[in-house]
Amino acid sequence: MIRSKIAGIGMYVPEKVVSNHELTKYMDTSDEWIQERTGIKERRYAHRTKETTTTMAAEASKIAIERAGLIPSDIDFIVFATLSPDYYFPGCGVLLQRALGMKTIGALDVRNQCSGFVYALSVADQYIKTGMYKNVLVVGSEKHSFALDFSTRGRNVSVIFGDGAGAVVLQPAEEEEGRGILSTHLHSDGTEAEILAMYNPGTHANYWVKDRTLANFNEAEIGEMFISHEMIDKAQIFPYMDGPAVFKIAVEKFPEVILEALHANGYQPADLKLLIPHQANLRISQFVQKKLGLRDDQVFNNIQYYGNTTAASVPIALCEAYEKGILKEKDLVCLAAFGSGFTWASALLHW
Repeated sequence: MIRSKIAGIGMYVPEKVVSNHELTKYMDTSDEWIQERTGIKERRYAHRTKETTTTMAAEASKIAIERAGLIPSDIDFIVFATLSPDYYFPGCGVLLQRALGMKTIGALDVRNQCSGFVYALSVADQYIKTGMYKNVLVVGSEKHSFALDFSTRGRNVSVIFGDGAGAVVLQPAEEEEGRGILSTHLHSDGTEAEILAMYNPGTHANYWVKDRTLANFNEAEIGEMFISHEMIDKAQIFPYMDGPAVFKIAVEKFPEVILEALHANGYQPADLKLLIPHQANLRISQFVQKKLGLRDDQVFNNIQYYGNTTAASVPIALCEAYEKGILKEKDLVCLAAFGSGFTWASALLHW
């Protein structure tokens, strides 16, 4: 059976470092408060006008493509995961195709938020397995900083997120290599989708407010549903998160989907060389580590320095682990993510 392997990997993070102390200028918070709840010390913010989700993705992709021994025209297909696209439409996939001067290949956009990269990796894996494509570029990129509420009102969300991009090139693996993706596992449950969401702008006939009840528009407002002055005045254009509720679900689903991947392939947690979880919250990662009985050297975390980069966090962490020499050929690695939707996913692979 054909397997897909990661033939090249790259990452890009903006130069601008924003410490917790910097955020105290805009909201009632402190370095101690942020670190205690999230583990984050600093994050990166993209340049307001010169850097976009696509430009960061392009920089990460160039590195991944070069490390795979390819040039952009060798890429057969793009799978691009993000929750912060350059435009409402078109998606970032075509913008990346243009930016890298690629052939008129297909470009697919994935909207699975924090789980986006693992979902995208799973899609690309299927294309490789069927023999449809030979070189698939998989990208996770985010520019959160332009859409956060930098006030005390929005601090529970705004202190968490950062900007950046990661990319990999998938190729078919030769059987004798002993490398490649063993399996991917995808799940969703939309029952409580609104406890972590950005409601507006949107096309829904009702909008959710922060007490999780519905507020109906009257007939006179129907023409303003996509975006209205009321939404702006009431700060309903920013992301909303019920942090404790999300934490409770995440610490249940994260271990489940990791064990699912391991057991599907006849492995136990002790067999892992490295678990790379989506960098949602250091406390979540530590909880999962303890529940699975993993050593510190079996779990890679870098949220302390980049914050939560949602769809970009897994490839950025994977790339850092590779660049630091932590990963060796054929090491057993598990990628796992949980996020808005809710969606959660894992991928098990031999590096």
